[in-house]
Amino acid sequence: MQYDYSKNKDEHPEPIKAEVKGLIPEWLQGTLIRNGPGLFSLGETRYNHWFDGMALLHSFTIKKGEVTYRSKYLRGDTYNSNTQANRIVVSEMGTMAYPDPCKNIFSKVITFLSHTIPDFTDNCANNIIKYGNDYHATSETNYIRKIDPITLETQDKVDYLKYLPANIVASHTHYDKEGNSYSMGTCIAEKGKTKYMLFKVPGGSRSDGSPPLKSAEVVCTVPCRSLLTPSYYHSFGMTDNYFVFIEQPLKLDILKMATAYLRRVSWASCMKFHPEDSTLIHLIDRKTKKEVRIKFYTGAMAVYHQVNAFEDDGHVVFDVICYDDNGLYDMFYLDKLKEQMGAETMYCKPTCKRFVLPLSDMGETGEDLVKLKYTTASAVKEKDGKVLCQGEVLCDGVELPRINYNFNGKKYRYSYLCCVDIYPVAKKVLSVNTFHKNQTHDLGDGFASEPVFIPRPDAVDEDDGVVLTSVINAKPAQGGFLLVLDSKSFKEIARACIDVDFHMDMHGYFIPDNS
Repeated sequence: MQYDYSKNKDEHPEPIKAEVKGLIPEWLQGTLIRNGPGLFSLGETRYNHWFDGMALLHSFTIKKGEVTYRSKYLRGDTYNSNTQANRIVVSEMGTMAYPDPCKNIFSKVITFLSHTIPDFTDNCANNIIKYGNDYHATSETNYIRKIDPITLETQDKVDYLKYLPANIVASHTHYDKEGNSYSMGTCIAEKGKTKYMLFKVPGGSRSDGSPPLKSAEVVCTVPCRSLLTPSYYHSFGMTDNYFVFIEQPLKLDILKMATAYLRRVSWASCMKFHPEDSTLIHLIDRKTKKEVRIKFYTGAMAVYHQVNAFEDDGHVVFDVICYDDNGLYDMFYLDKLKEQMGAETMYCKPTCKRFVLPLSDMGETGEDLVKLKYTTASAVKEKDGKVLCQGEVLCDGVELPRINYNFNGKKYRYSYLCCVDIYPVAKKVLSVNTFHKNQTHDLGDGFASEPVFIPRPDAVDEDDGVVLTSVINAKPAQGGFLLVLDSKSFKEIARACIDVDFHMDMHGYFIPDNS
């Protein structure tokens, strides 16, 4: 049995007590919030793409060995407008919404203008991020939605453009030990320039109660290599001293996006992969706020998730999940998903690769500048002074990487991923040791979400803790469960069963009780 991506899911806003089988460690106390699309049709209209579905939040609260579950649709302006009209009236990336044929010409003109100069959706169905002490549901538009992490109630609508010139913002954010957040956005054609922008949001609350983004500051900017076709990106890397940004040849054509509604095509059709272009790797010094003078590049690839980055003996090492093209996005059109699942066809399999950037280019033309003994990744100096990087394959058929976040930006050994070697839906989760053998946990009749590592308090070992993943039960009429794995043995120690039909989600955030 395969997962039905197009099925609308019910919300369960009141807490449901789970049946716990096994023993949840006493130290594991907190709430895991997850986010992903859950509503794909309204009235006679339906979304074209899985990513477009209405955001459905769900959470698992763990306390004294017990687990309670709840889920609730994100009630943003988009959700409210769609449900009131009982049809899709707000466009998403892969689905254009057109006015009701019964509407008058004035309403149709207003709709046309709003799509030519789009006011993007606030359907934030991708991730949960923290700014200051506030938690937000987010996607990649200029809007995020503050939420109550306990009740999952939708709160303030926050517009990045009120605080920063960011038209598009990455779904993934980094955090330092002081509680500061680091994010990345694209500023399109401001004063004739398009640039990428890394910004910092201080931790804690503002004394006047205003949104944390009011204190945001631009850390540095990187010029876009083309004015009206900026690179798409979903994440970036950060070490103690550097940011790593991959400017890939997967590009958004801004002019085509402006005319998409008139041409009756989706905005997603204006995103194109250019295999003839190289991938630029930008290394930005966090102290000087400037790019290092060495120009790094590699072959054409598409990247959504970065595993980790760290510094080692005059090098910056970063591990990413790579694709040969943009087939991943195209594969998630709901019609294609149905065809592929039914035919059991193969799809574009991702690869986890390690790249290494030497911080010195002292060497001869044609010389491999990588001096680390534990990797086969190379960085060869060319005649024009640029450095061609080739990655080392760590493993393939994996996605949705997570690590022990205490090791974010530092030399690490372990990552936790979904095994997607045959289908985009994972039936196994994987523990990858970058220096030794890997371990897998087979879910049998279940589909896994992104595995989240929670460290044991005061742990010394990097892999001392548990891994949490919500599992959709593939057996008819059986609910899902939260799976708790011991991260060292990668064996099940507990599961919290809930009589609910879970939805496939994207990303999540664990909030420990002490926060």
